[in-house]
Amino acid sequence: MIKKLLFVAFLVIVAIVLYFNPNFKTIAAGVAILLFGMGMLEEGFKVFTKGPLQNILKKTTDKLYKSITAGALVTALLQSSSLVSVITISFISAGLISLSGGLGLIFGANIGSTTTAWLVAGFGLKINIATLAMPMIIFGLIFTFQKKETFKGIGNVFAGLGFFFLGIYFMKEGFDVFSTQINLTEYAVSGFKGVLLYTAIGVVITVVLQSSAASLVLVLTALAAGQIEYENALALAIGANVGTTITAVLGSLNSNIAGKRLAGAHLIFNVVTGAVAVAFIYPLSKLVNNIADWVHIAATDYTLKLALFHTIFNLIGVIIMVPFIKKLENYLLKIFKENKNKEVDEPKYLNEAILKFPGTLVSSLLNESKYLYKNAIFEIVAHALNVHRDAIKSDERIKKIVEDSKEKMNVDVNLLYYNKVKNIYGQIISFAARGQQDLKLTKEQNNRLSELKLANRKMVEIIRDARYLEKNVVAYLESDNEYIKKEYNKFRKKVVKVLRVIYLFRKKEEKDEYYDQLIKLKKAAKSALQADNKSINKLIRKNLITTDMASSIVNDNVNVNDLIMKLIEVAELLYSEKDSILENDK
Repeated sequence: MIKKLLFVAFLVIVAIVLYFNPNFKTIAAGVAILLFGMGMLEEGFKVFTKGPLQNILKKTTDKLYKSITAGALVTALLQSSSLVSVITISFISAGLISLSGGLGLIFGANIGSTTTAWLVAGFGLKINIATLAMPMIIFGLIFTFQKKETFKGIGNVFAGLGFFFLGIYFMKEGFDVFSTQINLTEYAVSGFKGVLLYTAIGVVITVVLQSSAASLVLVLTALAAGQIEYENALALAIGANVGTTITAVLGSLNSNIAGKRLAGAHLIFNVVTGAVAVAFIYPLSKLVNNIADWVHIAATDYTLKLALFHTIFNLIGVIIMVPFIKKLENYLLKIFKENKNKEVDEPKYLNEAILKFPGTLVSSLLNESKYLYKNAIFEIVAHALNVHRDAIKSDERIKKIVEDSKEKMNVDVNLLYYNKVKNIYGQIISFAARGQQDLKLTKEQNNRLSELKLANRKMVEIIRDARYLEKNVVAYLESDNEYIKKEYNKFRKKVVKVLRVIYLFRKKEEKDEYYDQLIKLKKAAKSALQADNKSINKLIRKNLITTDMASSIVNDNVNVNDLIMKLIEVAELLYSEKDSILENDK
């Protein structure tokens, strides 16, 4: 709602300004073309953010210095801190990287984003880039009409750069024309009052344009045209840095907890950096002058000095924040908490952010399915057998566990299903279907999603089998007939043994050993029907159990072996070793 109101207000302001001052139209057109070019650039680079790039970002988050470096280099290359933010949020949401690793990428992205100012100040404003822009747009658009995705990506990158440069050209020309009508330097405000005023203006401009890069280009072109004072331009650059966090906050309003935490970190980082830059703007300005002299930047080349200032205060921000990154992470985890008091469980790894990339979708669905299996399904089956989960996970003998588990748990399997499984299961199936429809998946990724959907359907069938079994387990454990109790304890032992081996298969390093055990148990369950029925027939012939008891045992014998096979099949589907972190996202 807030974004819509800002958009409407922006349109009204632009219409009023254009109506009363038609000379402003060239600058406005330049801003619009530049924003359009940045959009095309981002779309183009998305084609190349799969596979290797995502693997690089994933593998560089184990150490803070590596994640900051990777964030800076990737952002400098892509010229899009927002794209790096999208990838980072997607990775955190999918559980592929930690929050601290994501913070490092975001901090680095702030440093990398300063290359835009260097590109514009050192190249865009020094030559007639319109002569370069047109060929880039022409060749870029030709490439975008090709069927191959790689060519389309290249086309969007070239056309995006062309429109980006063309936007700078129009903005520069617009300010040159505009300066013949009005001299904005007459409205310059000196001193610290001016710093605060122009910082606030920089924030507003960035919130309206929804892009700090566009705001910075606007400031640089105005500065090059002599329409703003250098001191005021420095303050505008600080405001642009702070203003970009507002767009991140607005964008995170409808996102998941990971998105909110990252937006919070972005806000804290940029506000702290901005506050330090404002407080020390004059010493920083002197430092810029000294460095400019040292690297032979002309004293009157204010655009390059502004780019240098922009880089310096972002570097200082990172230096200030790095020692406190662990405290920042703990603070964000404390402020943005998962709601654990909801009656109905919600997905832990599924949210809109994971739909940005095929790899994060597959990884998130896999993690969500594992989470559902090892928590909800394990709990429901264990409780249906009237056995505690901790006992299954222990080293205690299975026979003793079953014999000691006599006390009723009074568990409602139906209620557990509705509270712990149904919502998550529905969303897993929904996200998988959306991914298969909307994303460009490889054959392997598409097959993996189909396997995950199958695994989840089997989990629901396991609950159905457990529900039927639970009624008789509870009823016959209190029976005076020792034979019926013995038969149901056999059932319980069989299932408990499978649950324990699956638990060890998930947790222990000797996976091959436990996998072999699971395969043997699966084969035994398939062949158990006939052998177990002989035992049941013997009890019936000797009148050791009633006909009702016999009927229950025969039915539950089928349920138990069916449940065992499905439990093992789901474990095979979820814990096979074929899953790479990014699922061959190429």
